[in-house]
Amino acid sequence: MLIESKLILLICTHQFCFTISTESPYQFLEKATVLQESRIFHDASVVTQNPRKCCQMITKLLFLLVKGDTFTSMEITEVFFGVTKLFQSSDVNLRRMMYLFIKEVAETCNPDDVIIVTSSLTKDMNTGEDLYRANAMRVLSKIIDATMLGAIERYLKQAIVDRNAFVASSALMAGLRLFRNCPEIVRRWINEVQEAVSSSSDMVQYHALSLLYKIKQHDRLAVSKTVQQLSKGSLRSPLATCLLIRYTSNLLHEDMNSTNTKASYQFLENCLRHKNEMVIYEAAKAMCNLPSVERSDLSPAITVLQLFLSSPKPSLRFAAMRTLSEVAVMHPVSVAKCNDDMELLVSDSNRSIATLAITTLLKTGTEGSIERLMKQISSFMSEIGDEFKIVVVKAIRELCIKYPKKHRVMVGFLATFLREEGGYEFKKCIVDSIVELMGSITETKESSLLHLCEFIEDCEFSELIVQIMHIIASVGPHTPAPSRYIRFIFNRVILENATVRAAAISTLGSFATRVPDLRPSMIALLKRSLSDEDDEVRDRAVVLLKSLEASTVEADLKYIIDEPLPMTFAALERSVKAYMVHNAHSSVPLSFSTLPIVEEAYVPPVLANNRTAAKKKSANEPLEVSSDAQLEVVDQAAAIYKLPQFAPLGRAFRSASEISLTETEMEYVVSCVKHIFPEHIVLQFNILNTINDQQLRDVTVNVEVSEPDFYVVEHVIPAPVARYGEHVSCFVSLHRLGDYSTISLTCELAFKMFQVDPVTGEVESKKGFDEESALENLELQTNDFMAKVSLGDFRRTWDQLGTDGEVLEKFALQFKKLDEAVTAVIDFLGMQPVDGTGTISAEVIASKKPHILHLSGVFVGNVTVLVRAQLQMDDVAGVVLKMAVRSSDKLISQMVAECIR
Repeated sequence: MLIESKLILLICTHQFCFTISTESPYQFLEKATVLQESRIFHDASVVTQNPRKCCQMITKLLFLLVKGDTFTSMEITEVFFGVTKLFQSSDVNLRRMMYLFIKEVAETCNPDDVIIVTSSLTKDMNTGEDLYRANAMRVLSKIIDATMLGAIERYLKQAIVDRNAFVASSALMAGLRLFRNCPEIVRRWINEVQEAVSSSSDMVQYHALSLLYKIKQHDRLAVSKTVQQLSKGSLRSPLATCLLIRYTSNLLHEDMNSTNTKASYQFLENCLRHKNEMVIYEAAKAMCNLPSVERSDLSPAITVLQLFLSSPKPSLRFAAMRTLSEVAVMHPVSVAKCNDDMELLVSDSNRSIATLAITTLLKTGTEGSIERLMKQISSFMSEIGDEFKIVVVKAIRELCIKYPKKHRVMVGFLATFLREEGGYEFKKCIVDSIVELMGSITETKESSLLHLCEFIEDCEFSELIVQIMHIIASVGPHTPAPSRYIRFIFNRVILENATVRAAAISTLGSFATRVPDLRPSMIALLKRSLSDEDDEVRDRAVVLLKSLEASTVEADLKYIIDEPLPMTFAALERSVKAYMVHNAHSSVPLSFSTLPIVEEAYVPPVLANNRTAAKKKSANEPLEVSSDAQLEVVDQAAAIYKLPQFAPLGRAFRSASEISLTETEMEYVVSCVKHIFPEHIVLQFNILNTINDQQLRDVTVNVEVSEPDFYVVEHVIPAPVARYGEHVSCFVSLHRLGDYSTISLTCELAFKMFQVDPVTGEVESKKGFDEESALENLELQTNDFMAKVSLGDFRRTWDQLGTDGEVLEKFALQFKKLDEAVTAVIDFLGMQPVDGTGTISAEVIASKKPHILHLSGVFVGNVTVLVRAQLQMDDVAGVVLKMAVRSSDKLISQMVAECIR
């Protein structure tokens, strides 16, 4: 639409004499050809003798720009300088095209190139030709900055009160554009702008009022005085009056109890008697949208809108109908007096108007008129598109909730059109409406379920069939006659695709679980799917049959069928792999409780974007990951399990990320990985010797605990040899005596150093020297004991934990950006963001709305921990964090909350 509208504007500008067809005359333009042709701008004879050809050339260039073709900086600069040579032309149309081109490319050109034309534009602004003056001001306002505005400010101020309306309007438009970057300078023009508000030109009045409001918008008292003064009748422009109505409405929305409220409302009511229909409608709409408006105050506006319903102009009928439809939500009785006029609009040739009339009648209709309305809608539905049908269906759903006694009529109506022709969105809207009514009106459950069962017999949308299968599985077994639905379900097993067949198998399993009398029949039906060609269908049938045969307790069977897995399938796979890595897996029974915790890696948004870009860059390169690498990622503590000293510790709860204890340029590069066990912490120090003439032996790290009452060193296992360029590991285990408070560990690297031949690597001297090297301190923090794990349905788990172990806290975080604060909170707590709350939408950042963050994790000892946090920017306090922590142990909840620092 943007391309077509701009093209039409260009065509009208230089009076092209061709008819616009559905196929654009510039559709097949090639950029290279157009750039070659644009060299005509350098030919002075063409510019002076054939300006029409130059106009056509600029039109082609603008079409390519608007269409989205990219020009290199060299190409756009060359074309730009060619166009600037058109300043020598005296042809009015060509000059207007030149101004338009400069304004369009100002943002894409080099700023230094654009500045070159300012002198020519300033010269045009001071000529006696009004057309040149007006256009030059519009272009200058787009390309100059605050430093250059002082040179032309005097001319713009004078132009605001110019006798020529086009010049004055252009100067005001320039002021509106310049106000964004130079508000202080534009505010000095207030006297001229106020004078322009009294202009005899409608357009100048409109633009002057817009700029005057911009200047005063932060001073509510000044705006109120201006509105009060102008509302006495000094405006003659309909556009300006509409603008004034909106400003009046804004003031009333801000404060309905001020002393000027009565005068403002009186002004809106007076505008209902204006001679211009646009002003009348704007006033009526403003009155209808007033906060807490009374029915008696709405009456004049409703009367005017009712008159518009019989207008011969479709635009007026549509506008009035849309406003009445919005008012009917809050004040249906006030709109009900227009019902007779709205019923006439049901047959309107404009389907948008007819749809609004129907939906509004549904909102204002009484219980006695429902059947008559349904008959009207039945004939109407076949004439409108799916997008209008959806609006009608939603209105019927609301009406059914309002008058539940008429549910048979309305649900029957929905079911009828469920079997008629229609697209996916329309059918899904009906299904969702019926399901919502089943939950709101108990009497509709059984009949609605039968309607849905009949619908899936001829439904072409697999997604809807799967959705209905789930509904049948939830509701069907609890109806008085559950067996009546089995035929519809088994038909799906026979007739549909694999996706639907799998859903139907699960539905049969649900009936077998909840209705013991039907279980033998369900088992017989499920056995027929054991030879299905699709593995998903076969697997579901096998799992259900084995569960039905093995479970003798009804509660256990319902748990197997109904309860979701406590983890995703991907997490289950990683956890089983980690289970198989440990040497003792054969002696530990496999169950959800014995499966090890496997963390999910949280990638901050910035890093995620970088990774995405890297993936796109190397999309053609094959990516291979060896099974050994996958195994290492599954359990980083695999090396510890091989050491007999640590065998009594069992399986590691989690392994924290590797932390560097030295700079990478040091002689000995050391890093540490903290392996967390229920009562122990094993510190794995990874050491790299970077000196080629030294060999290190008996390499250990001496660890000194700052709080001996909390931890004590139990085992120290040295690395026997560290050769040049070789990565080795030594280990220190700490026994935890106290709680999980943050403590500091002083670390020192100790070893025997031997001189070696750099070429052969042989030891030159058997006598070594004891050496020590200081390392950075290491901290044990509370979040080290937290595993990043998603726990399935966050809301459900949150409700199950309850408030007994809940801790509420509030913090002020010194961050300047909300996304930085979110990343920091996730890092402080060491938990996994869920439900997509780890990233912030651009809308939240722009509007400064609060962001809700959901975090889940498992604390050492398999204690589930959930966090609901709200973060919001505050101009004074930075980022305000409100946080609720829930777990089964309030002490753990308190420790997690105290991780914020």
